[in-house]
This record gives sequence, structure tokens and C-alpha cells, in this order.
Amino acid sequence: MMCRLRSRKCALVLTLLQAPGILVCAHAADANEGRYEASFNNYRKHLETLEALVNTCRKQRTMEACDPAQIGADDRVEWPSSGTTAEREIRYDWLRDLLLRAGRKEEQPKAGASPAPVIKTTPPTVDALLAQAQQRLEHDWQEAGLQPPAEANYASERNSLAAILAQREYQGVSEVSTRERLREGLENWLVRIFSRLISFGYRSPWIAFTLRALLLGALGTALIWAFIRIERRSRTQLKSDTPPAGSAPSAREWQLWLDDAHKMAAQARWREAIHFLYWASISRLESKRLWPADRARTPREYLRLLSAADPRIANLTALTRRFEHTWYGGREAHSSDFQSALQMAAELGVE
Repeated sequence: MMCRLRSRKCALVLTLLQAPGILVCAHAADANEGRYEASFNNYRKHLETLEALVNTCRKQRTMEACDPAQIGADDRVEWPSSGTTAEREIRYDWLRDLLLRAGRKEEQPKAGASPAPVIKTTPPTVDALLAQAQQRLEHDWQEAGLQPPAEANYASERNSLAAILAQREYQGVSEVSTRERLREGLENWLVRIFSRLISFGYRSPWIAFTLRALLLGALGTALIWAFIRIERRSRTQLKSDTPPAGSAPSAREWQLWLDDAHKMAAQARWREAIHFLYWASISRLESKRLWPADRARTPREYLRLLSAADPRIANLTALTRRFEHTWYGGREAHSSDFQSALQMAAELGVE
């Protein structure tokens, strides 16, 4: 046992003495947690040492020859690049595992044991792995011989590119604006959303039918609501700017109708007073362009021109009934009837 320890120490000392550059890097490894910085020359010497170690391990296949401790620490090579320091770390964990496996004796199949089943793809042997490791180290050694390339000068390429962009067909080319980028991003987002919805619809067809039915129902409801709004506005608003006909109530100012009503009331002619008061109210509403001026309408048709939601519909309905009862119905009118009709007309703006 003492001879083995001494021979292992001697082999390690000889290896380090043969590679002085690696010895210097090994001292730096203690201060850098098992890694050391090395120049390209020292890195190549370390690779030469590792290649020799793998070659010896392939020949002897003993624990001493394949000791992973002889690999040393990992390398970290630095070189200047573009005003900064580029760095590359080379680890040898894969080589340590391989040497540890190579130093162990592989188990041989026992005599009389049944042969193992034939496997079409057999894993590579340790000898093959050691050969591949030696080739890899040799390839790394050749690459380490090439110094890091200096910073490239692309002046000629830039001049050529500038000459191409100066041609006529590239004069209209401009950079993409921020607005176009935002619009493109929004379009891409919508495409992703709809693509997910389509794929989800393929997996669950009933959801697509439900969404389609809801969409059609919403469109139908919106159309019906729009038609109702248009119909209501057509009742309460007059869009035509044509002057009213001479026979229309609004052709005569509502103040004149109101003066005639007061004159008839002064003479106690209450039936005629309510008649003039009613047409004063119709003229007042027509002056606000609530409906097209037309004297051929009946009092009930004037009522239908106002929507049920109009707050004036109640007073106009009551005034219309009072006018119909006294004027068309032949009912006798009194002062109280006129005063009541006057209040209703005042609510409609006749005062």
C-alpha cells in the first residue's frame, strides 16, 4: 500500500514537472474554487498533458494510470475582444467520469451463465470512449493553436451596402414607424386570439353554435331597437324645413289663437274659447317642429304623433277630450271648463 501511494505521488510530481505552465495554473486554482485562468499557450500544454494521460490510461487500464486527480482544475481562458474581455470556461467533468470508469475492472460474464439477450444497439465500450476522448482533446489542442480573431473591420461592406441603398429603387424605403409597429402588434394579437378560439371551437363544436346564436340574437335585438328609435323620432321630430301650409295651425302664431280664446272668454262664449285654446296649443307644438304641419289631421291623429314616453302626452290628451266634448259633442261649456283647459294649455307652453 505504501509503495502504491509513493508511486502515485511520484507520477503526479513527474507529470507536473513535465508541464511547468500547468503547474503555475494549478497554484492559481486554489484561489478560484477549482478553476484557473490560463493563456492559450498554457491551455495547449494542459491539453497535451491530458492527451498523454488518456493515452497512458488506454494502454494500462489501472487505477494509478487512470486516476482522475491527474486532470487538475478546469480551465478559464480570457482574451480581449471589442474593447472588453471575452471569457470561456472549459470543464473536464466528462473526462474525470470517464477515467474513473476506465480505472475500474469491468465485470466479466460468469461461466455457465445464460447468455444475455442480443441487443441491436450496444453501448460503446470504455476503449471506444477513451479513443473518442483522445480525438476530442487533439481537436481542442488544434483549435487552441489559433489565436482569437481580431475585431473585424466591415468598412468595405458598409460602403457597398450604402451604395446599394442609394439606388433609385430604394429611395422610397423608410423605417417602420411606431404607429405601424403598434398596429402590426395589435393585428398579430387578434390573430392569435381568433386562432385559439377556432382551435377551441374544433374541440368543442357546441360552443361555436352557442356563440353564433348569441351573436345573431344580439344583432337582431340591436336592429329592432334601432327601428323603434327611428319610428319614435319620426313621430316627435320634424326634419323638413319647408314652410307650413296656409291652412295649418302653425301658419297662424299661437299667440293670436290665445288672444282669440281670451276674447271669446270675455264674452262668456266658453265653447269657442276652448276651441281657440286647443288650436293655440297645436300651433305651439307645431312651432317646435314636433310634426309636419297639416290642418287635415284630426285631433286623435295629433295625439298619435306623440310617443307614449313624451311628458306632454297627458295634458294634450286631456285638452283634446275637453275640446271634442264641447266642440264636436255639443256639450255645454262653462267658465270652470275654460279655466281647466287654460291650465292644460299652460303645461304645453301656451301662456
